[in-house]
Amino acid sequence: MASEELKNLLNPCAGGELGDIVKRARKMGELTHILCDGLPDEYVGSIVAANLREDGDLVVIAASSAWASRLRYETDALLDAARKAGLSPGACRIRVTQS
Repeated sequence: MASEELKNLLNPCAGGELGDIVKRARKMGELTHILCDGLPDEYVGSIVAANLREDGDLVVIAASSAWASRLRYETDALLDAARKAGLSPGACRIRVTQS
């Protein structure tokens, strides 16, 4: 596959076939950053990814089960951070990465 074809495939602005996936990944990355900023500094690196589902659930993926346990105490802070960013989460679910 030529490099120009690959570039178009991944380009979300050009209607590339994988453009929606690229857009979604960026949004998830931005949300993860927003949530991390809403937590105390000691939580840096505790969140691997985050997503706001269509049903309103804010899903946070924790780096480990220990971090998941700690993050469950911070669900109000996570919801507040998402709301300050203009989102409307209804509930917060903490999950552990499958690594």
